[in-house]
Amino acid sequence: MPESKSRKAAVDKQKQATKEARAQARAENKRLVASPGSRQWVVPAFITVGLLGVMWLVVYYITASLQITIPLMTDLGGWNVLIGMGGMAAAFALATLWK
Repeated sequence: MPESKSRKAAVDKQKQATKEARAQARAENKRLVASPGSRQWVVPAFITVGLLGVMWLVVYYITASLQITIPLMTDLGGWNVLIGMGGMAAAFALATLWK
């Protein structure tokens, strides 16, 4: 049985209304969700913090084995290991921000 023109117009009108509602909802979601900025700083920060942590440990172990006194580092004693490992852990935490 053929469909009436008025019924077809009503269905088309309903489809158009739902399309407009979905488009409006998408536009609102775009406004609500803040897009992250550029993440170009992550890689240099990751490398810098990681290398500082490794270098802290290397300098600590070399100075401790050769009995060289560095004022701050010698006073910290075993905490130097925690500082070096903390730097490396911070580097890996930064790596999670990389896209």
